[in-house]
Amino acid sequence: VVLYSAGRVLCQMVPCGAEEVDEAIKSAHAAYLKWSKMAGMERARVIIYLCCILKLCFRYAGQHIQLPGGAFAYTRREPLGVCVGIGAWNYPFQIASWKSAPALACGNAMVFKPSPMTPVTAVILAEIYKEAGVPDGLFCVVQGGAETGTLLCHHPMVAKVSFTGSVPTGKKIMEMSSKGVKQVTLELGGKSPLIIFKDCELQNAVKGALMANFLTQGQVCCNGTRVYVQREIMPQFLEEVVKRTKAITLGDPLLDGTRMGALISKPQLEKVLGFVSQAKKEGARVLCGGEPFSPSDPKLKGGYFMSPCVLDNCNDDMTCVKEEIFGPVMSVMPFDTEEEVIKRANNTTFGLASGVFTRDISRAHRVAENLEAGTCFINNYNISPVEVPFGGYKMSGFGRENGQVTIEYYSQLKTVVVEMGDVESLF
Repeated sequence: VVLYSAGRVLCQMVPCGAEEVDEAIKSAHAAYLKWSKMAGMERARVIIYLCCILKLCFRYAGQHIQLPGGAFAYTRREPLGVCVGIGAWNYPFQIASWKSAPALACGNAMVFKPSPMTPVTAVILAEIYKEAGVPDGLFCVVQGGAETGTLLCHHPMVAKVSFTGSVPTGKKIMEMSSKGVKQVTLELGGKSPLIIFKDCELQNAVKGALMANFLTQGQVCCNGTRVYVQREIMPQFLEEVVKRTKAITLGDPLLDGTRMGALISKPQLEKVLGFVSQAKKEGARVLCGGEPFSPSDPKLKGGYFMSPCVLDNCNDDMTCVKEEIFGPVMSVMPFDTEEEVIKRANNTTFGLASGVFTRDISRAHRVAENLEAGTCFINNYNISPVEVPFGGYKMSGFGRENGQVTIEYYSQLKTVVVEMGDVESLF
């Protein structure tokens, strides 16, 4: 370190190697665990005391330059420019809507690429925008697969990319977008825990577990497919959940009586059935379902149907518990204590959602606070109104969609400083 005004050496610093960097990060993480649990008021006291100490240290630093009394500042949010939305196939119209609406509301334009497996509804949305009076070109739909997505992410006129899909693809999009320093929102996969305590209202917990696993044929990124049930009520829970699962009506989703339709494709069906087969090899027990299903309606004979599956005798090391299946497969495991189940629930690279069923509201909020997930459902599951933010922790992505906070992800903040009097200058 050189005192540049005198050209003499003040001191020497040794660069940190891998061991020192690792030690520093581990130390920071340990401190974070304590600091993050402190009340906001306690953290504020520390920061305020820090300011007091800094005031005593002015002999080591330059004096603050006070702005003249006539100066003031304000901030304003401004659009980013051209935003790209890349959607998934499980909620094609919904995803296109909740990406494009806030983008356009903030003054941006959007180019949206739907999944090649569900390409039509985004085109319909574009027609609706046009009918509503949106200028031509403000919401464009481009079709294609990975190659088209790559072109969008690399385009120099794109300011932001919002992606919903798998973790591997999300990583590639983040890497490509980083080369142009583009803003990115990623809503990726999950392997979410659903924790059911013995003091729950059992029928509600069962209904919640069914919603957490079989909604949209299980093809929902935030589904609670790791179902932890307190040991004392495990037999009753399994009996009731199996009975209700067997009663689910599969068939034409356009009919009122149907509760579950077909999976998106034959490869997806084969993939999900492969997870069930692997689970059995690893020691899980199939209590119901997990097989191809043929509806009675002859028009549906070629459909990709599968009977909803409930697995028990599972453990946290099984493939069906660790990996996202994206199909109607529920893995049920017992637990004994709150502390134990929170640790197990957080033992995943994902962090999209979580759920807890209990009559003890203090416990519910305590567990929610300790679960590492972007959303925690208490005594319900998969209730996601557009008014509340949605997004993940860890490998489930970053940024938020829906809710007022979305404005922050489709705009940029500008600070404006205004002088009402004469300029004070050092020169």
